[in-house]
Amino acid sequence: QVQLVESGGGLVQPGGSLRLACAVSGSFFSSMRMGWFRQAPGKERELVATITGGSANYPDSVEGRFTISRDNAKNTVYLQMNSLKPEDTAVYYCWCWNARNYWGQGTQVTVSS
Repeated sequence: QVQLVESGGGLVQPGGSLRLACAVSGSFFSSMRMGWFRQAPGKERELVATITGGSANYPDSVEGRFTISRDNAKNTVYLQMNSLKPEDTAVYYCWCWNARNYWGQGTQVTVSS
């Protein structure tokens, strides 16, 4: 069984930065495909970033602003978010694939002046 617990959300002004963290329980973390999704009110959940091993992928909407990373010694995946925009406001969910999808409970990120 895999459990994901996010932290690090909050309120930030446009142009600011936040770092989200996702602590993962379970074995074989280093082989898990990890990622972050987000869901804004009234919108579908969308992919923000994925990382498999050391290889990361991003959609155009966050490319160059967001960086996903992992610390296999701490069983933790991070999402560094820079140059935040109001349209980045959403609930951010940690995700992993380990024979099935697993999701965290979500953490709110609000970008507003």
